[in-house]
Amino acid sequence: MLSLTNKRILLGITGGIAAYKCAELTRLFTKAGAEVRVAMTRAATEFITPLTMQALSGNRVHLDLLDSEAEAAMGHIELARWADLVLIAPATADFIARMSQGQADDILTTLVLATAAPIAVAPAMNQAMWGDSGTQANVAALAQRNYHIFGPAEGEQACGDVGLGRMLEPDELANACAGLFTPGQLAGRKIVITGGPTREAIDPVRFISNHSSGKMAYALAAEAVQAGAQVVLVSGPVHLDTPEGVTRLDVESAAEMLQAAQHNVGDADVFIGVAAVADYRPELVAKEKIKKQADEMQLRLVRNPDIISEIAASGSGLLMVGFAAETENVVHNGREKLAKKNLDLLFANEATATFNSDHIEVTAISAEGEQALPAANKHLMARKMLELIAAKLKTRNT
Repeated sequence: MLSLTNKRILLGITGGIAAYKCAELTRLFTKAGAEVRVAMTRAATEFITPLTMQALSGNRVHLDLLDSEAEAAMGHIELARWADLVLIAPATADFIARMSQGQADDILTTLVLATAAPIAVAPAMNQAMWGDSGTQANVAALAQRNYHIFGPAEGEQACGDVGLGRMLEPDELANACAGLFTPGQLAGRKIVITGGPTREAIDPVRFISNHSSGKMAYALAAEAVQAGAQVVLVSGPVHLDTPEGVTRLDVESAAEMLQAAQHNVGDADVFIGVAAVADYRPELVAKEKIKKQADEMQLRLVRNPDIISEIAASGSGLLMVGFAAETENVVHNGREKLAKKNLDLLFANEATATFNSDHIEVTAISAEGEQALPAANKHLMARKMLELIAAKLKTRNT
């Protein structure tokens, strides 16, 4: 089955015997990387319980249009906006008729009207009902409104009849839904990114750190999700919201960041070291706050582990991508770092111009040469960087 990584699917279940297939369908969606939310008509609850669908989807099931708890935040509108795809399965003859007339008298018909997402319909009914001219006219009306009609299939039905009317099997529906999405350039890939600064404790209240805001790493994480990747972001202390769809692991020190990265790269395809990791840490960390007593204080520092070198040396076969924030000889120093750390690709930039900024100008450096990427918003720059990364992955696989 094609990847549905990071896709948001709203599954609408109506009152037909084929509703039982929605349990397996939900399992297949989540296995393929999608997030699933479920809305059910009251008739659907006679065939499969909301508790079953809640357990399988991991989300609350929506049953009522006028839900006082949800409607305090206009819940049905937010749910309609949330979806990347709405799938009605099974879609009974009655529900298809109501959709074709533009009715909005329950949670599911209202969501259909309120969403801007593509809508797919999986008809399921008796063969005579499917062949009725009224049903065919209603289905044709939906098709004219660019609804996707999946099925029905031919075969034996619950009533004992044989003919067209069976809902497609869960794996067929899952593949049909996946086929509606253009695969992102990083679909099915796992990317581990480190971002932000690290903090190296001196005592319980003081630490050594730097000015990194984490904005570049967070932009890369957000854009990688949009490109279809599964993203783990190992983040030092920053004041940024976690991008939607990103798994964020918060750490403080370089040692913690290395450990978290090592635990997550085993099944990854790409490692991107964006974090501004402290090169040194205090040899000894005071257990209590150091009092101001003498005019001078000496602090002995020891070298921190080099995270990207440690990951590169692990022999994991990852595509290794690094960053070099320099204050002089940006490209020259970047190329030295590329070779020294055994990287596949490195983005070099002038350090002081980008800390806490929303814009960045970089030079992409690889064994094949250099490419200047003009100053741009960090999200736009992240897309350009990911295009280069995707191209590297493609070259490696050919």
